[in-house]
Amino acid sequence: MTAIGVFAAPPDAALDALFVPLDTGELRLPADGRVLFLRARAGLRLREKASKSWLCEQSFMPFADELGRNGFSVGEPGESETFSLIVLLPPRQREEARALFARALRHLAPGGTVLASMPNTEGAKSGEADLAKLAGAVQHLSKHKCRVFWSTPSVTDIDQLLLGEWLLLDAPREIMDGYISRPGLFAWNRIDRASALLAAHLPADLHGRVADLGAGYGYLATQVIARCPKVSAIDLYEAEARALESAQINLDNARNSSGRAVEASVHWHDVTRGLPQKYDAIVSNPPFHQGRADLPALGQAFIVSAADALLPDGCLWLVANRHLPYEALLMKRFREVHAVTMQDGFKVIEARGVRG
Repeated sequence: MTAIGVFAAPPDAALDALFVPLDTGELRLPADGRVLFLRARAGLRLREKASKSWLCEQSFMPFADELGRNGFSVGEPGESETFSLIVLLPPRQREEARALFARALRHLAPGGTVLASMPNTEGAKSGEADLAKLAGAVQHLSKHKCRVFWSTPSVTDIDQLLLGEWLLLDAPREIMDGYISRPGLFAWNRIDRASALLAAHLPADLHGRVADLGAGYGYLATQVIARCPKVSAIDLYEAEARALESAQINLDNARNSSGRAVEASVHWHDVTRGLPQKYDAIVSNPPFHQGRADLPALGQAFIVSAADALLPDGCLWLVANRHLPYEALLMKRFREVHAVTMQDGFKVIEARGVRG
C-alpha cells in the first residue's frame, strides 16, 4: 500500500475556488510569472493555471511529494524574497492561519496581492476578517461552498505591529506538563487521550531500538523513554515538518530527565512508504483522517509499514478509535494479537511476532 494510494486527493473545492478571480479577470498573474503558493496542494486547477516558475511551500510530506511529481518547485522563499502574487490555502486552526497571513504579507512585493481560499465550514469568514485586520480593504467572492478573498494593500495599509505579533503565533511554545508544541499540530495544545492511554499501558520491558510512527510533537516517544528503561534508541517518524522542532525539543528534555544515554532521532518521513531500518518495537497512534473524512486505509498502511520494519520477534503497540477495522490486518501480519484494554472509546492493541 503506497502513499500515493492512501493519500489520493479528494475533490479540492478550496483549490478549485482559489483560481476563480483569475478566471474572471478580477486578478491577473504577474508578468514575471513568479507566484508564491503557501500551503500548496496539487490538483487539476493548479496544473491548468500555474507555471513551473511558481514556488510551492508545503510542510506535509505526501502533499509536497505530489507537488514535486507534478513538476512544481517545492521549497521555502528566501528571507527577503518577495512576490507580486501570493496565493494560499489557510488552515482551519486560527492562530496558524493568522501566522500564515502574516508570512504572506512579509513576502509581498509593493503593489502585490494576497489571494486566499477557505471552505465556508472551516472558518472562511473569520479568515477574511483576519486578513482585513492585517492588510486593510479585502474583496471576496463565493464559489464551490468556499470563500475566496484577496487584498492589494499599500505599505501604509498593513498593520506592522499586528503583523509582528501574528508572525510569532506559529512559534513552538510550552503547553501542559512542560511539553513544547505549536498551533495546527494534532492535539497541539493538550495531551491526546488516546496517546495517554497507550502510554499508560506500555510495558517496562520494551527494549532495544524503538520507532514512534506519526509522532506529532513527540509525546509518545518521551513516554517510552520515561517508562521503558531498556530502550536504547528511538526514532520518531512524522510527515508534518512543522512538528519536528517541537518533537526534538521534547525528546531532548526527556533524555535529560531520564539520565540515560538514549539515542534519539527525528525524521520527516511518510510512514506509508515504509521505514528505512528494522526495530525491536514500534509504538503508534496512527492518523485516520484526511481532512474531516475517516480514512481507515491510512492507519492500515501504518500497520503494514510497522510489520515490514519489525524484527521477527518484534512487537507493535497501537492505540486507535474503537470502531476502526484494524484487527483482521493485524492477525494477518502478526502471530499474536492481544486487546490490552478498551476505554473511553479507544482500544490499545499489542501485536507480537511478525508472520513471514
